[in-house]
Amino acid sequence: MVRALAVSDEVERWPRIHSAVGHGVDLLVAAGDLPFDYLAELSERVDAPGVMVPGNHDPDIGGFTERRGISFRDGMPVEWPGPPGFVDVDGRVADVGGLRFAGLGGCVRYRPGPNQWTQGEQRRRARRLVRRARRTTRRDARPVDVLLTHAPPRHCGDGEDRPHQGFDCLHDVIAALEPRLLLHGHIHPYGMPAPDRLVGTTRVVNVVGRHVLEL
Repeated sequence: MVRALAVSDEVERWPRIHSAVGHGVDLLVAAGDLPFDYLAELSERVDAPGVMVPGNHDPDIGGFTERRGISFRDGMPVEWPGPPGFVDVDGRVADVGGLRFAGLGGCVRYRPGPNQWTQGEQRRRARRLVRRARRTTRRDARPVDVLLTHAPPRHCGDGEDRPHQGFDCLHDVIAALEPRLLLHGHIHPYGMPAPDRLVGTTRVVNVVGRHVLEL
């Protein structure tokens, strides 16, 4: 059993989070659009590994690779601009905190800026992610446990205005990988209920704000 604190989009100060967390968590999961210093503070306070994807209001943190603890971009050693203690799984597969994650960050493109994709662009990224996940699973027979995204699947808790429409391709990713969970942000409930949804056997959870999950 892994106890995870999932956060996205809305900053909540530590006293409120601490009262919800109780005796602690094993893993931090961030679904985008949160200040990196806020995520770094959470990582320090809970002393647990973190996994993330960027949201549409986050800076560009893609294109980095890591070798022996050093980050590289375009072949040059650089400092990764993301939050310390977190692994970015946007377009990648990674094992963090005992769970296997696959991730797709960003939202439907509605203005210039990073971490925004047309439906076609995200579909191509999704196909590459599925291929990577299948190769990883063939090596050790472990499936993806959690699909982590910023935007939800289309017609699955998303909105009808362009900035808040979900991605069609996420339905194909779910069908291909059959993760137990899809965790997403981006859609602010504004005090209204945001019930979990099922796509096949995958539970889709909106984690805007903060949620404590038993995985």
